[in-house]
Formats: sequence, structure tokens, C-alpha cells
Amino acid sequence: MAASDAEATQQQIDEIEALSSIYGEDWCVVDEDEKIYCIKINDCLDQPKWTLCLQVILPPGYPTAEPPIYQLNAPWLRGQDYMELANSLEEIYVQNLGESILYLWVEKIREVLIEKAQSSDPEPNIKKTSEEVEDDGDDFLLDYQPVQEDPIKMINYLTSESQEVDEELPSIHHGNPITDRRSTFQAHLAPVVTPRQVKRVLEKLYENKKIASATHNIYAYRIYCEDKQTFLQDCEDDGETAAGGRLLHLMQILNVHNVLVVVSRWYGGILLGPDRFKHINNCARNVLVE
Repeated sequence: MAASDAEATQQQIDEIEALSSIYGEDWCVVDEDEKIYCIKINDCLDQPKWTLCLQVILPPGYPTAEPPIYQLNAPWLRGQDYMELANSLEEIYVQNLGESILYLWVEKIREVLIEKAQSSDPEPNIKKTSEEVEDDGDDFLLDYQPVQEDPIKMINYLTSESQEVDEELPSIHHGNPITDRRSTFQAHLAPVVTPRQVKRVLEKLYENKKIASATHNIYAYRIYCEDKQTFLQDCEDDGETAAGGRLLHLMQILNVHNVLVVVSRWYGGILLGPDRFKHINNCARNVLVE
């Protein structure tokens, strides 16, 4: 048993070295100890239309006895497309039991992306795909962003009944960005006393193209209602599961009120795991303390 474990480990080391030299910057080590890796794959065109990130975790028994654990990440990859691609990868594993298969997986995915690029499939419904766009004066790159659901709709129901008084737009403060493994997080804060002001601040933030193009704009607000001696509070994850609730919880712990905090995250193609929540909260705490 020990011999086969050692053999599997050596095969993993050899495979990782090979992949890292084949794929260069598109190959990324997420966590060396946990054997988590991410490979960015595109359709080979000069200006790729279709991009996908394959994240894999190599269990101790891979490749001799266990398959890699994998996740396919692309904003356009849903339903039928996802199932078909997953089935293809599992077939490759079954046909090559005991062998190193990551290269075969990557090239299979690339083949699918090339087919999509050459077929009449409409371009992915994404503001920017894998050509990394750089904004003037900014030192970080934006990878791809899913098209946003309009988070402003989320609070329309709060404001629809209040009179549409044109309340003054509160001043908005922007915190210092935090960057980790090509993801960037930045918090924005505004003093607010009504849901209408929350809506105005969000609309104002979304006029900024950089903020509007963020992968997620997570927000939470707490407004103290003197007359009822209660808090009016709400939060929005914007696709980053549970992040809004955590942000609101942080505001409750710090006992802040009459404030809206928005944290923008630009995803850089590398999964951060639980670290992303740490960065969201740190950004928010810094801007609140300031």
C-alpha cells in the first residue's frame, strides 16, 4: 500500500511539473498543501470569446486509485452545457483508469470551447470575457464578469411606497482596495437615513463603470428609526453566497447605524475559498473605522 501511495505521489509531482511548464501563466497553484490547482482554458483565438477555469483537487490516491475532484467555473456554463462537459470528463477518466488525465481534461475542454467559438453560438452573455481589460490608472486587471442582476431592484420595494422626494445624495467614501491572487476588493461607504437614500447611493455607484463591472457588489445597511426605536436593515449577496449576511453581522457587532456599506469584488480567475469573506469584512471594517 505504501509503495502505491508513494507511486501516486510521484506521478502527481511529475504531472504537475509537466502541466505547469505546458500552460505557463494559465496554470495556478491555489493551495500546495491541499493539492488544489486552477487552470484557465480558452478557445485559442487571438481574442478568446470562451474561457473557463478548471479547478482540481488531487486526492492522495490520484491517479492510481482515485479521480481528481473538480469544479468547472464559467459564468456562461449552465445546465445542459455543464452536464455534457462533466460527462465527457468522467468518460475520459474511466477510459484511462490509473493514468494521469489532467492534460486530457484540459484539451477536451479546449476542444469544446473551440467548437463553441466556431459554431453559431452567440457570444457568452458576459460584459468581458477572458481578454483582460485594464482601466486607465488602475493597477489591477479585470477578468470576466457575469452580467449583473440589477441590485437596485432589490430595494425598490422598500422605496416604492415612500414619497419620491428627491433627497440629497449622501457623500460616498471609497476605501483602499485589497488585492489577493488577482482578485481585488474595495469597500464604499455612505451615511444614509432612509431606504430612498440607499437606492440613490447604489444608483450613483453603478454609474461608475469599474464598479458596475465588478463580479459582485455586496452590500448591507442599517438605519435606526428613532420613532419606532428599531433598526431598518437589509443586505444583498449579489451572487456571493452569504456574503451580505456576514457583512450585516459585522455592522451589528460594530454597532454602526445610519450607514450603507458596499464591497465590490473583481474576480481574477483564481478561487480564494473562505479567504474572500475575510477580505470582504476587512475592507468593510477599514472603511467603517476610517
